[in-house]
Amino acid sequence: MFWTVTKSLLEGFGTTIEIFGLTLLLAIPLGLIISFGSMSKIPPVKWLVKTFVWIIRGTPLMLQLIAVYYGPGLIAASAEKLASQNGFIQWVAGWNSLSSFNAVIVAFVINYACYFSEIYRGGIESIPKGQYEACQVLGMTKSQAFFKVILLQVIKRIVPPMGNEVITLIKDTSLARIITVYEIIWAAQKFIKLDGLLWPLFYTAAFYLIFSGLVTLILGKIEKKMDYFKV
Repeated sequence: MFWTVTKSLLEGFGTTIEIFGLTLLLAIPLGLIISFGSMSKIPPVKWLVKTFVWIIRGTPLMLQLIAVYYGPGLIAASAEKLASQNGFIQWVAGWNSLSSFNAVIVAFVINYACYFSEIYRGGIESIPKGQYEACQVLGMTKSQAFFKVILLQVIKRIVPPMGNEVITLIKDTSLARIITVYEIIWAAQKFIKLDGLLWPLFYTAAFYLIFSGLVTLILGKIEKKMDYFKV
């Protein structure tokens, strides 16, 4: 039975790792883009982005998952019904809900990109303005100054808070089961329903702890490699 449970949990854990990897891959660059919007010198853009970030950070990720998964289908169904009643062109025909896995990725990426954006913003704004001025004196463009001088210092400053969010992401992947994505917690719950076994649910803790430990080690090495930057 132990090996049967382990095999099932490994299958679910594969989905967990996939959610984790795709979220980081997409949310890290998107967060940087959002941070530029929140620091924009164009007031409407700045406040629009800040309001969006405030909404995402102020509402539960579980609620966002449900909205992303069920929202498009409900909106499409309502629009199609309205179109048929009023004789409008049914431009929404064929617009269905996202698959449960895709909905998880969309919700997770948006959520974590907003959190990452605030970390980026704090790191960028913490760099003394004198460094920007020095780059201008040296004839650098704004993009050259940012990517060649500022960005590496920002990375040094944001590694610890980013690391906290990455560890949180590992645990948040368990929320995927609420919209029927077969991840490790769901795999464990299956044994409770079918065999009345509770220990597989606690067994999942070993997977999370090992994964978190490995990620913590990687983040520690990254932080150590940035030690040559004295900020």
